[in-house]
Parts: sequence; structure tokens; C-alpha cells
Amino acid sequence: MDNSLPPADELVLVDRELARLDAHRTRLLARRAWLLQVLYQPARAATPPPRTAVPVTDSTPRSAQNVLLTLGGTLLTIAAVAFTLVSWGSMGIGGRAAVLCAVTGAALAAPVALLRRGLVSTAESVGVLGLVLTVLDAYALHRVALSDTDGLGYAAVASAVLAGTWAAYGSALSRLRVPLPATVVAAQLPLPLGVLAAGGGPTAFAWAALVTAAADGAAVLWARPLPVRITAGAGAVALGGWALLTGVWLSLSSPWSGAPLLLAGAAACLYVAWRTPASAVAVSAVAGLAAVAAVGGPSRSVLPVDWAVPGYVLCGLLLASVWRVGAGARLPRGIRAGLAGAGASVAALGLLWALPPVAAGALGPLTRTTEVWSGEHAGPVLAAYPATALLVLAATAAALASVPRLWARCGTLVLAWALLTALPLSLRLPYAATLALQLLTTTTALWTAVRPGPLTYGLPRPEASGATAEPGPATPPGTAAKTAQGTKTTAAPTGRSAPGSVPPPPSAPPQVPAAGFGAPWSGWAPSPVRPRVPAAEPGAVLGWVAYAGGLLSAVGAVALALDVRGATFAALGVVLGLFAGVAVLGAGARRTVSACGAVLVTAGLVLAGAAAAGLEEHWTALALLLVPAATAAVGATARPVALPVEVTGAAVGLCALGLAGSRPAFLALALALGGVIAAATAVRPERRPFASWVAAGLFLLAAWVRLGAWGVTTPEAYTLPVTVPALVVGFLRRRRDPEASSWTAYGPGLAVTLVPSLGAAWTDPEWVRPLVLGVAALVVTLLGARFRLQALLLLGGTVLALDGLHELAPYVVQVVGVLPRWLPPALAGLLLLVHNVRVSGIGHLALPVHPTVAAGVREALDA
Repeated sequence: MDNSLPPADELVLVDRELARLDAHRTRLLARRAWLLQVLYQPARAATPPPRTAVPVTDSTPRSAQNVLLTLGGTLLTIAAVAFTLVSWGSMGIGGRAAVLCAVTGAALAAPVALLRRGLVSTAESVGVLGLVLTVLDAYALHRVALSDTDGLGYAAVASAVLAGTWAAYGSALSRLRVPLPATVVAAQLPLPLGVLAAGGGPTAFAWAALVTAAADGAAVLWARPLPVRITAGAGAVALGGWALLTGVWLSLSSPWSGAPLLLAGAAACLYVAWRTPASAVAVSAVAGLAAVAAVGGPSRSVLPVDWAVPGYVLCGLLLASVWRVGAGARLPRGIRAGLAGAGASVAALGLLWALPPVAAGALGPLTRTTEVWSGEHAGPVLAAYPATALLVLAATAAALASVPRLWARCGTLVLAWALLTALPLSLRLPYAATLALQLLTTTTALWTAVRPGPLTYGLPRPEASGATAEPGPATPPGTAAKTAQGTKTTAAPTGRSAPGSVPPPPSAPPQVPAAGFGAPWSGWAPSPVRPRVPAAEPGAVLGWVAYAGGLLSAVGAVALALDVRGATFAALGVVLGLFAGVAVLGAGARRTVSACGAVLVTAGLVLAGAAAAGLEEHWTALALLLVPAATAAVGATARPVALPVEVTGAAVGLCALGLAGSRPAFLALALALGGVIAAATAVRPERRPFASWVAAGLFLLAAWVRLGAWGVTTPEAYTLPVTVPALVVGFLRRRRDPEASSWTAYGPGLAVTLVPSLGAAWTDPEWVRPLVLGVAALVVTLLGARFRLQALLLLGGTVLALDGLHELAPYVVQVVGVLPRWLPPALAGLLLLVHNVRVSGIGHLALPVHPTVAAGVREALDA
């Protein structure tokens, strides 16, 4: 096929070729069906294939015969078992022997004739019957002639004889699939049963199981029939697993007797892993665990109790080092991976054992049981925990430090921090030394977060992103480079790849050969290409790991320092300096978090100073306002961290307002000071809109709180401070933008005062407030009519009308009482008629009114 065609034309050709092949396949299937019909119906051989559909038979005569013979063999097996168990005692010795020999011989000889006739399934069934009869023969022989012998010993000998007999029988009749797997099953019993018959204990039984499992492994490696290998593999897993579990139990109770068993099992597993690369990782991992248990058991019996876990961890680390040492480099990759995984698993379990002191050292100060600045210290946590946990942490950290990988360096950093955190608890250090060590840990971690360069020494640099062909786990080194070089070559004209060439990438259309070339489709399968994700920078990852440890240590140090007053100021000062240093020298998110942490630590210093000076809460609140003031000043210059720092300072300011809430006068002062800080921040262009609104709100709240503290209940005292500035702002807005709506400019300011005053006037029994409100509403209405401002006209007119209604309400009630009952319905009907006239347009009459009033009314009606 011409590969130079455009993709669309080439696709059309491919579809046509596939359709032609499908049609040809359909014709061949029809011809095959006709040939089968001719073979099974000789009388109709010369007739053409029928055009009508022929019913398909469910089974052939041969399959039906096999089914019947199989069922017959099964029934014969059941009858033989029943005869042996029930009717055996009613016959003599000669009769019994004759029956046994005749039936067993017939059952074993029948498959020979059946196989010659091609009845394989029937031969299998009869062969199974013969094998079962041999078991029954062995059982009957023990019951009659050898009843005095030991049952376990006889079973061991009988199973060995049966295994040999079945092996010879299966080798002679190789077309039978059951005898050889049955031989493997029978071969699992002689050694274990012989050990039990000889009175051997668990150790001897485990050795027998291990030897049998080794024989099964040999069968897996060297036997050719697949059923035999599968059966032998299952037996090896079962008996070998039992032997190894027994060895682990012996390593805990009797280490010197369990060690040889475990070492022998490890050697057998390693040999199997060497010969079977497909299962090398899993089998060698089992071998590694067995070796660690074998070596760790005797060492545990010699060393003190506290050194048991470190002994196992050291063995695991030594085993994991096989991945990198020179001797391990000569081992296959799968075996090295399995051994290293086993050693790493043991080391991980040891780390889990060593974690409680780390957790107690990091979280213990947070669970305070004593009063702040009481001078008393909490009791030791995990006082009886072995100090050798430090050795586990140190050894694992040293092992990871030798691995030039990013994940190993991260693990080393975490373990180093854990070691320093658990050190005071494990060594029972005094309070001062513990606090000093925690501050030292904090300093080291934060400095590492700022300057992680030395930790990246020897690590591979991240490669550029892009789709590159990576070798799989089993690809030898250098294959990726060869593949990359091979992409430059082109396919041979015959449709096959030239030497050293590789298939085209998935983005290119597949090269379809012409019909008749016979090239297999599997030859064009593209090699797996995995897109490589951009790797993270090692310095950034290590910096974040160190920074997380530094934050945890800083929190723990401050919590621990609360026991003593001087220690509190010292710890807060050190932590403040460290956070400020990271905020100045660091970069990115770590810089921002450190700056916010410095703000919080400063607030802690202020609170500690106020507590040391004995200040009350309201005075402490005023002192705490220094923190948002400082953040506002710093935010004017520290642009990258300005917003987070100011937000943190605002949160501290809210806490100050909460402290001052018990004293209204101080709360008003605190609100006013907060307004001053917000107003000073509003000078900056990037903060002007938001900060100005915050400042106005704080000033207003300060005024309201002060009025409340003075006992003022007049609503105008609260609303007028809002109305006057709002009207001024609206006036300035209208001057700058004449098109601005009067509702936007003056509506909010007027509503803030008029609406609460109207509500107060309706509940005020005196006449002064309604009179003043009415005059003010009239002035607002006239101004709205004069300057054609809809908001002023409608708000003022509505308030004036409602205020007047409130004044006339008593008289209206009196008048309504003397009016006839027909008057309200009449008024309602008149109102509806007037509304109908207004809607229909009749009401648009020219009225002789002043032009200004007419314009105001028109604006009101349009609203």
C-alpha cells in the first residue's frame, strides 16, 4: 500500500480491504459448515448445500458417548467405595483379593483401550477410578493384613508407594492429565507423616515440610506438564509457608533451633527466585524476611531486651544495602529488589516502634497539665520507653542519607528532626536543656528551609518535561538511549522494521501493509511512551520538609516555655527572630507564612508583657492594638507579604476588640484607634477603597458605643453621624458625575435618619419629635422639587405624609367612628375608578401648576 497517500485516502483503502477480508471469511465459514454436514451425512454427500437454515445439534455422538462413560466411571467409583467400606467383611480372604485385583486391574487397564479409540475424557474418568481404587486397596490391606501396624507410619509408606505407582502409570499413559498431578499430591505426605509417626516435634515436622517444599520447587523448575507445575507450586507455598512460620515461632521461643530452619528456607527461596525471574521479587522478599528472622532471633537472645528491636532493624538495613553494594550489583534485579524490600519493611516496622517518643516530644507540651508561669513542669511521658529508639532513628537516617535520591533525603531530614525531638524524652534531660534543644531544633530546621542547598548535594537534577520513552522495570540500562537513537531510522520498504528501528510514535498514523504481504499486526504495535511530568526542584521539596519540622518545633518550644515567665519571653524572642529572618531571607509561600507567624509571635509577646505588668483586659486590648498598627506600617514597604501581614494584624485587632468588650468606654476607644489605623492605611492607593470603608465603619461603631456608654437613647444621635457624611459624599459625587442617580447619591444617607426617626415618632407620645421630623421632611421634599431630585422628593414626601398621618390618627379614628358603614366601600370604589381613569389615559389633563412642582411630580410618577 502506498504510504505516501493522505491519511483520509489511506483510511478509505484500509476500510475497503477490511470489508473484503470479512466477506472472504464469511464465505469460508459457510463452506466449512457444508463440509461438516457432508462428513456426518454420507448419504447426502452429492447434494448441494441447503439454502435454508439447518438446525444446529447440541452435541455430537462422540461427546454423548464420553458423557455417558464418564458418568458410569463416577458411579463405579462410588460403588467401589461403598463395597470396600460396607461389604468387605462378608467375603473371604481369597474373594477379597480376587475382587480387589480384578477391579483395580480392570480400572487401570481400561484407559489404554479407551485412548486408542480416542475417548480421552472417558479414559480420564476411568483412570481416576483406578487411582481411587488403589487408595482403597491400601486402606483395605491395612484393615485386614496389617491392622497391627502404626496408622501414621503405614500412611507414610502407603503414600510413598502410591506416589511411585501413580508416577509410573502417568508416565506410561502420558495423555492422561490426572495421574501425574495426583502423584505430586501423594508425594506431599510421606515425609511429614513419617516424622509424626517417629514422634518428631514441631521442629522436625517443619524440616520435613521444608524438604518436601524444596522437592515441590524442583518439580516447578524442571517438570514439563503445566498441571504438575501448578500442583507442585501450590504444595511448595503451603508446606514452605508452614515451615517458615514455624521457624519464625521458633526464633522467638528457641532462636538457635529456628535459625537453621529459616536459613535453609531462605536459601531455597533464593534459588527459586534465581531460576524464576517472573516471581523473583516476591520469593526473594520472603527469603529476606526469613534471613532477618534467622539472624535477629539469636542476637535477640544474647542482647538485652531494649536492644531487640534495634538488632532486627540493623539486620534489615544490612539486607536493604544489597541494592547498592558491589556484591549485590551482581545479583539479578528482581532478587535485589525483593531483598531490599524485605529489609526496608523490617526497618519500617522498627521506625513504627520508635515513633512514640517522637510524638510525645512534639505534642507533649501542647497537653498542658500545669498552670502558665507556675514554675511546675509536667511529669515525664513514656518514662519507661527504651532509649534505644534513638538508635533506630539514627541508624535509619544514616542509611537513607547514603541513598542519592530525593525521597531518601526527605526521609533523612524527617528522621533527623524526629531524633532531635525524641532526644530530651529518651535521655530524661532537664527542663532548661529540653527547651534549649527544641529551640536549637527550630533554628536548624528553619535555617535549612532557607538554605537547603547542602542537602541537595549528589542528587540528580530534574530533567526537562516532555514525552520521552522510558524503559520499563525489566528494561536493561541503556535501552532508552538506544530507542531514542533508533527513532531516527525508517522502516524498510517491505513493511518490516529495519534493524535498530522502532515503531512510529502514537501521534503518527500506523503504517498499513498491502494485502498479501502477510506481516502480522502485532509487529506494528508502538512501544509504550509515557509523558514525563516535570519533576519538582529538590531544594524546594527539602525546604518545605524542613520548614514543616521547624514550625512544629517552634510551637512545641513556645508551649513548653509557658511553664516559666523568663523562658516564655526568651522563647518568643528567639522564635520571633527566626520567623523574621525567614521572612527576609526566604522566598515564596514560606516567606509569607513566616511573616504571618512573626505577627502572631509579636502579639504573644505583647500579651506576655501585659500579663507580666499585671494589666487588666481592657488595657491589654489597647496594648494589643500596637500589632495591627505595626503591620500597617510594615505593609507599606514589604510589598510581597503586605496583604497577608495586614490580614493577620487585623485578626489580632479583632482579638483586642474582644478583650475590650467588657468596658464600653475602652471598646469605643479601641474602635476609634482601629479607625485611625484603617484611615492611615487608606492613604495607600492599593488599599484606599477597602480601608476607607473600614475606617468609616470603625469610627461609626466607636461613636455608637460611646453614645451607648453615655446612656443616649435618641436615635438621631446614632443616625445623624452617618447621614451628614453620606450626604456630603453624595453631593461631591453628583458634582463629579451629574448623571449619577439621586437615589445613589442621597438615598442611603437620608434613609438612615428619616426611617429610624419616623419609627421613633410613631411611638413618641410627645409632640416635639414629630414636629421636627415633619419640618425636616418638608425641607427635604421642597429641595427635591426645587432641584428635581427624585430621591429627596419621594423620601421626604413619604415621611411627611406618614408623620402627618400619625398626628391626625386620633382624629381620624374619631371621625371614622361616626361615619356611615357604606362610606369605606364607596371610597374604595372611587379609588378604583380613579386608577382606571389614570391607566386609560383620561387622567392626562393639563393642570395649571408650577413647572418645578410638575417636574417633581412627573419624576415621582415615573419612579
